[in-house]
Amino acid sequence: MSDRPFSVLVLCTGNSARSILGEAILGTMGAGRIVAYSAGSKPKGVPHPGALRLLARKGIDVAPFSSKSWDEFSGPSAPPIDLAITICGNAAGEACPVFMGAPLKAHWGLPDPANVEGSEAEVDAAFEQTWSWLEMRVAALLALPFETMARAELTRELARIGAMEGAA
Repeated sequence: MSDRPFSVLVLCTGNSARSILGEAILGTMGAGRIVAYSAGSKPKGVPHPGALRLLARKGIDVAPFSSKSWDEFSGPSAPPIDLAITICGNAAGEACPVFMGAPLKAHWGLPDPANVEGSEAEVDAAFEQTWSWLEMRVAALLALPFETMARAELTRELARIGAMEGAA
């Protein structure tokens, strides 16, 4: 493995909720070992207000987070990606662009908290649940010596992590 941190791209169709949370959790919990990004096939343009409220409650600066196209991560000027994680069923079924670095791919499907209708408290509770499920998966990833694991072994572990509680 190279001397650079392991790079993870979290993908979802709209890149406004789950993938933004995934990027935040990976970047925070994995600081020093992981550099995290997120993107979508059809980005909404802005993160969901529920995602931004949750990040702010967690003490995470919301300024760096934006809803962007996964096309930003293809082509010669894109950062190399070691792992691409789809977090929604739509993105998992779409043909992804060619990412630099020939990344491993994993699917960690979760229900979309952005689809919850109700009071702000009900929406916030859905985002908290999604955060909890993602945090559990990221902790499981960080418990692995992924920097030195064989691709096949890491692929198996990523599938196991993706099937943890909350899997959609």
